[in-house]
Amino acid sequence: MKNWTEIYENDYYNWAMRNAELLKKGRFAEVDIEHLIEELEGMARSDKRELESRLIVLIAHLLKWQFQWQHLKDRWQEFDGQSWQDTIIEQRTQLESLLDKVPSLNHLYTQLIAESYPYALKLVVKETKLPKETFPSTCPYTIEQLLDEDFYPDP
Repeated sequence: MKNWTEIYENDYYNWAMRNAELLKKGRFAEVDIEHLIEELEGMARSDKRELESRLIVLIAHLLKWQFQWQHLKDRWQEFDGQSWQDTIIEQRTQLESLLDKVPSLNHLYTQLIAESYPYALKLVVKETKLPKETFPSTCPYTIEQLLDEDFYPDP
């Protein structure tokens, strides 16, 4: 048999299926532990990155809703914010789905909101062209507000 590193690097599917079969058969001593650990850690990081990414987009759109809505409404009477609302709904739905599938991520919420906010702020400043000082220096929304499908901050 080729060594595990060669299989892992050249045929990931084959590597995964072989290791799955070994695990099913209880042949633990033959499993590629080194790469298996790497893959499991990568899966955990991936879920965390998805949570952070969705929080960035959600927070940015709530900030636009709160701080740019009136400005655009005054300029364009036909502006109704529907695309922002669609994005907010989509991000909340995806967050709910992610947390249903990976409930252990719940304990990261407070930390990730704090870590995500500077990126959401950077995004919203670039998109709106409003001065950074227009927005709060820390996230003005609670976890409950972020996940509440009926919450839209007052402009």
